[in-house]
Amino acid sequence: MTQFYDARGNIYGVISPQALRDSGIDLPTDATQCALSRQAWSRAAIALCCDWPDGQRPAGSKPHRSDGLLIGPFQASPPFDLLIVNTDGTLAERSGNGLTIFSQALLEQGLMPEQGASLQVHHDKQDASSVAVKPAEVAGVQGFWLDLGQPGFGPAAVGAVGVEPVQFNNVEVSRVWPLAQLDPAWEHSQFVRIGNPHCVTLVQDEAALPSNAQMLESPLADSLTAIAYAMPVGAGQPCPAGINLQWAMHAGDQRIAARVFERGEGPTASSGTSASAVACAAWRAGWVSAGEVQVVMPGGTAPVLLEEEGGELTGVRLFGTAHQTKR
Repeated sequence: MTQFYDARGNIYGVISPQALRDSGIDLPTDATQCALSRQAWSRAAIALCCDWPDGQRPAGSKPHRSDGLLIGPFQASPPFDLLIVNTDGTLAERSGNGLTIFSQALLEQGLMPEQGASLQVHHDKQDASSVAVKPAEVAGVQGFWLDLGQPGFGPAAVGAVGVEPVQFNNVEVSRVWPLAQLDPAWEHSQFVRIGNPHCVTLVQDEAALPSNAQMLESPLADSLTAIAYAMPVGAGQPCPAGINLQWAMHAGDQRIAARVFERGEGPTASSGTSASAVACAAWRAGWVSAGEVQVVMPGGTAPVLLEEEGGELTGVRLFGTAHQTKR
């Protein structure tokens, strides 16, 4: 019923709206109504599709067998509506790896046009966001370019409050006190909105990049959850609606090493929108120039294409590839 896909170590389940209804979940037929009513059905959908079967959870694994659930398409032809459900039952505004996986599923179902299609992500925070997807080949690998649009920078772009302006490489960034108190090396953060809100902490040394294992253990896991998650799970500091956390280090020419802690999920092997936010923050810090940037995460390397005009980033494109996997 649920097909699982892997995109650079990021796992999502994919299921059609009708399959959920056939399983007894009362899902509206319209994607907008699904988003507005998600509290009535999302946890049941996660339990059905993403919980480990009894006795099958591997030792040391995360509580769920995927990083989320993709529900769609709601149509037989483009544009395609979908919902991205986090394992805590909330809806994500965007997921680069999730959209790559959904595109691969559409391709395997014979629904993805050769020229690409528009994917419309519905959620309960604002109007649906649209992403243009086009099949492509990069370095002999078949995948998709996702047009993520123009990024926004700074506290206002993500709704951050109570942060202090500081300088990093002659650029104004922010000091997020809850992060700086955890590690003095985490005192320079660049806020980026690229569909989702992101807080990219810029570090100078590899030792300052937290490992996924560290981010899964208390007390660090509890502290990061309080920062990244919104109420009632976390404190939502500095963003009351929650924010995705990344750490980035300059790792060479047009190359950035990164770690990711997602609101609604926790530490992840990779994240497409996080990789895009990291590339944008690195550009603003002067670590990389416009063009292709390689963002290296534990789950793999994401190519991100930055488009610049008049000293301003005007567009961000993410290349992704996915394949089916058993869970």
